[in-house]
Amino acid sequence: MSRFIFITGGVVSSLGKGLASAALGALLQARGYRVRLRKLDPYLNVDPGTMSPYQHGEVYVTDDGAETDLDLGHYERFTGVPARRSDNVTTGQIYMDVLSKERRGDYLGATIQVIPHVTDAIKAFVLGDPGDEDFILCEIGGTVGDIESLPFLEAIRQLGNELGPERSLFVHLTLVPYIAAAAELKTKPTQHSVKELQSVGIQPDLLLCRSDRELPDELRRKIGQFCNIRPDAVITANDVPSIYDVPLRYHENGFDSAVFRHFGLLGKCPDPDLSGWQRIAGITAQPEGAVTIAIVGKYTSLPDSYKSLTEALSHGGLEHKVRVEIDWIDSEIFEREDTIHQLEGVHGVLVPGGFGERGAEGKIAAVRFARERRVPYLGICFGMQLAVIEAARSMAGIPEAGSTEFGPCKDPVVGLLTEWMHGEELQQRSADGTLGGTMRLGAYDCMLADNSQVFGIYGTGTISERHRHRYEVNITYRERLEQAGLRFCGMSPDRRLPEIIELPSHPWFIGVQFHPELKSRPFEPHPLFTSFVGAAVNQSRLV
Repeated sequence: MSRFIFITGGVVSSLGKGLASAALGALLQARGYRVRLRKLDPYLNVDPGTMSPYQHGEVYVTDDGAETDLDLGHYERFTGVPARRSDNVTTGQIYMDVLSKERRGDYLGATIQVIPHVTDAIKAFVLGDPGDEDFILCEIGGTVGDIESLPFLEAIRQLGNELGPERSLFVHLTLVPYIAAAAELKTKPTQHSVKELQSVGIQPDLLLCRSDRELPDELRRKIGQFCNIRPDAVITANDVPSIYDVPLRYHENGFDSAVFRHFGLLGKCPDPDLSGWQRIAGITAQPEGAVTIAIVGKYTSLPDSYKSLTEALSHGGLEHKVRVEIDWIDSEIFEREDTIHQLEGVHGVLVPGGFGERGAEGKIAAVRFARERRVPYLGICFGMQLAVIEAARSMAGIPEAGSTEFGPCKDPVVGLLTEWMHGEELQQRSADGTLGGTMRLGAYDCMLADNSQVFGIYGTGTISERHRHRYEVNITYRERLEQAGLRFCGMSPDRRLPEIIELPSHPWFIGVQFHPELKSRPFEPHPLFTSFVGAAVNQSRLV
């Protein structure tokens, strides 16, 4: 029977609950256990799909088409376990479920209340969709003390009582700040945070204390005494150079040992095999070189908007034992005169996914620079569409090529599927609700052309990648674009949807309609990013 570990956070947000959960999952795996990670988000949005990247960061998409919290990306990258729709829930989803049942009469006229109806729905989510996992880790979003978190805290409190200590564990992540003026580490924020958690009936079993330095033993004893917890259950979570150092540091500080001690498993399981993490830490600490990749987007002031992308680039760097340095460039800069020179000296250009017209012409200018200067280029989703528009304008003699996402245009080389498919065929494709102008979400197959560059990169003729987009490259322009030199080398199985384009005359110029960054792992870098970084390494030797 699965054991459940509930991870809460206190004092302030952004302490790293997601990374702590992912790292613990990796440590449990390293000892031979099967794990699954889930995220409970207290906000009222149904999912993050409509939330601003400035507020929420990236939207992480699962194989089964769920738009989820970015922490699920950390879970996948650290454990390799594919996340599912049933691994992320929000208050909005819970209330929709409860109110739908009330409208159907499922509650037989009862008064609907937070307790028991909402908390029962949360518990059902935590316990639902069972598998063969040894441990299920549930991260509770937000900060203890927030009003919106209360139903989730009450639900896990009840689950702790129902499961008992032999099957449940509460981990609380808190902050121990260093006050430079006093030259002291302060425990009071942690004490207050634990007191707040105790006020809703939860006594943490382990404390994970974020700090910029190691906590001395006497300080851990003090925290344990004031928080009603054993000193060896107070774990230092100090800053590390790279997120991929976190599992190693947590193991050194006894995090996984404290978990196994609680469950009575210490000494009954093998020592963890952390050799893979040690190899990654070694390459990260002492790379053999560095390359610079320019990411030209419109959310460049908040890198969390492209979290999976930057991690996938670093994974590609690991394969070549180089550090990938990111040059963040707001695409609107290139809509002004004499600014494209800012791309001089970069070893690769990447235009990521996005929505909307703002900055689009600047991105097209970056595409043109990469094409004309023979700099490695990777266009993802929107970045592929803009590469096609640039090729149509500059190579195929279609000066008014554009996307209907920006409004009516004479030559819509990018548009909604409904804008160029008609009749029975369109009705058939729209019937399942996955295409026909709606958001295309989740994993879809793609067929690769023989002897294409991407065929060599993937090493197979059929791939499956995750999508998140509404607009498509217009297949009716394929012949004109290919005559101009652009190759449509990846197509949907029915040959209707362009998935990959490449420029055979260029050293490395590829655009993909999907999001390959969502499937990259430190131990299994995505082949596109490995190849792209490799091309950047070659470019660095020419600059």
